[in-house]
Amino acid sequence: MAQVEDKPGVATRTLKNYVGGRWVEADGAETIDVVNPANGEVLGQAPLSTRAQVDAAVQAARAAFPEWRATPPLVRARACFDLKYLLDEAKDELAMLVTTDNGKTITDATGEVGRGIECVEVATGIPSLMQGSNLEDVSRGIDSDMIRQPIGVFAAITPFNFPFMVPMWFLPYAIACGNTFICKPSEQDPLAVERTFELLDEIGLPPGVVNLVHGGKESVDAILEHPEVDGVSFVGSTPVAHYIYEVGAKNGKRVQALGGAKNHVIVMPDADLDSAVDGVLSSAFHAAGQRCLANSVCIAVGEIYEPLRAALAEKGEAMVVDVGSNPDAEVGPVISGASQERILGWIEKGVDQGGTLLLDGRGRGSEEGNFIGPTIIESEPGPRSLREEIFGPVLTLLRAADMDEALEILNSSSKGNAASIFTTSGGAMRRFRHDAQAGMLGVNIGVAAPMAFFPFTGWKDSFFGDLHANGSDAIDFYTEKKVVITRWPKI
Repeated sequence: MAQVEDKPGVATRTLKNYVGGRWVEADGAETIDVVNPANGEVLGQAPLSTRAQVDAAVQAARAAFPEWRATPPLVRARACFDLKYLLDEAKDELAMLVTTDNGKTITDATGEVGRGIECVEVATGIPSLMQGSNLEDVSRGIDSDMIRQPIGVFAAITPFNFPFMVPMWFLPYAIACGNTFICKPSEQDPLAVERTFELLDEIGLPPGVVNLVHGGKESVDAILEHPEVDGVSFVGSTPVAHYIYEVGAKNGKRVQALGGAKNHVIVMPDADLDSAVDGVLSSAFHAAGQRCLANSVCIAVGEIYEPLRAALAEKGEAMVVDVGSNPDAEVGPVISGASQERILGWIEKGVDQGGTLLLDGRGRGSEEGNFIGPTIIESEPGPRSLREEIFGPVLTLLRAADMDEALEILNSSSKGNAASIFTTSGGAMRRFRHDAQAGMLGVNIGVAAPMAFFPFTGWKDSFFGDLHANGSDAIDFYTEKKVVITRWPKI
């Protein structure tokens, strides 16, 4: 790898792009430091690739498409099997890369890697998943067949909060369906993706089937506007997701753009208190609250408010805030100093807007890193901090008189990614399932994370597009349907 000087006497490597089956330097591109958020250590430099460098990856992918499309699905599935085995062997290494690069605890990182590998496992079933359908004698002597065909070149623009798992939401399905692929990972923590592409290089894919391009906004715009890119997947904040969807669609691309969230968890009076407390704390504060499935608003219904309030404060304060490599750590640092300042600003706004700090996480953790401990703000419905995604370890606690009011609060959100309920009542669960306006629901589960064989079904401003990530939606997104109607003379 190329070396650049970050500090006097300290050599820092510059990451390379992976294009056309080989590692290439992004000559002339500006770079951005890749920093360990736990201690400020510079781990490397990511190039901010230019339009020309994105074009090189697109051209490599386009050139590889005809041969890869003609490769039998069973052979493509075997490539996914090979990748799955290599990822299994490297899972501990990948988890440590995620922890070092992103900051999340080793427990969270290990779970992320496991969920990413599950996506590859599902994609190995492509000979069955990609099958079409047929009907004989749709009319006299006429048969009809629906077949699926790969489309071309797809790209994914992936976020910092799940640097390994989210790329695996897209890459294995795209290539298993017969398309070629470009990944543009977050420039803040790209090391796990880099290692994944080193493993991809080992499985013998034809050059150009998978490509890796590091970069920032210029790289994103180059992907969105490139005429040879057929589809784009994105995960990130709602404003950027809307931009990706608008620009990509305007340029004739299929787009699935997963946006931000403001997830709510309802705790009913009949809930098992210990289970509810553990679920709420885990959802709100693990991964430092930096996940689109985090429940950041807790609505306590009726008489459970006071015991829930006391237990959340007690157990939240006891959570271990430390570097992610500490196996006892429960809350690691947030991704950057800028994120830390933004989250601290939201805590101040929450208090200024009438909230009361039940648990103050400011000042916890090492001063060297971007730490914020679990923070709980008691509030009334209405403040902006209850509507906007904070994306940090901040939980707002609300009181509702009954389930009607709790659902009204939940459904008033412009975002509809996920929601959870803790209850022992089947009737309450059924009403929640029927009336909650969110795409992924948890019942006595804090994080409603679908397995890879189900789609990731965000609603409202949490998703822009028609086909979601994972599950059967992934197969539909990465293929085009073709109906063939045939008539033959009788013999």
